[in-house]
Amino acid sequence: MKIVICEDNQQQRQMIHTKLKNYAMINHPSVEIVLVASDAEQVLSFLENNKADCYFLDIELGDGSNGLQLAKEIRKQDLLASIIFVTNYSEPLKLTYKYKLAALDYIIKRTDDSSFSDQLIGAFESSIQRYEKLGQTKKINFFQIKMAELIKNVPYDHIYYFETSEDTHKIRLYEKNGVFDFYGNLKDIEQMHPTFFRCHKSCVINLEHIVEINKKENYVKLANDAKCTVSFRAMRNILKLHE
Repeated sequence: MKIVICEDNQQQRQMIHTKLKNYAMINHPSVEIVLVASDAEQVLSFLENNKADCYFLDIELGDGSNGLQLAKEIRKQDLLASIIFVTNYSEPLKLTYKYKLAALDYIIKRTDDSSFSDQLIGAFESSIQRYEKLGQTKKINFFQIKMAELIKNVPYDHIYYFETSEDTHKIRLYEKNGVFDFYGNLKDIEQMHPTFFRCHKSCVINLEHIVEINKKENYVKLANDAKCTVSFRAMRNILKLHE
């Protein structure tokens, strides 16, 4: 899971970063804090080519913008990200109603340090639980993989193909942002999404990413330039699907 922090107060920003980093290091080592920003522009710049799964946003940014406007821009790009507001405002619900935003949690700054820490960690844990559930919900277009302590949700349309790994009982996933090995089996995977197709006993491809079908040499080329072998029977079915 990837986290972004946006807080204009340097001391507050450093404290939030340190507490989340230290807690995650012990309890959720797969969590990555990908950006610690002081203003909305830094976050918007990040969003041009990247995305995160959880955002801790100060509502009262001192650069003329506010966290609510920033959250609205985040929502335009990602309806599923968790947004947690850090605020001095005692009635944040009124503001979020005005901006038509759904936040996962609110953390009030005007508390003693221990209370603030408890709220911060509690909101963080809620975002972790939500992230895990997203990948387990069939209505959401994510494929969830678990690798030791790492949990990763991969959008179905980012997946190129799966193949059996050299390691027994492991599957290798090729997707837009990397390659990952995890425990699983192709029989279950091919039934998870209508675009997944078993082209060979050792490979399941995403039909959406086929860019070339070679009947003579019995393979399909995918959008990532991978060539996947196709059995004779599977080739007939692929050709029917692409008529």
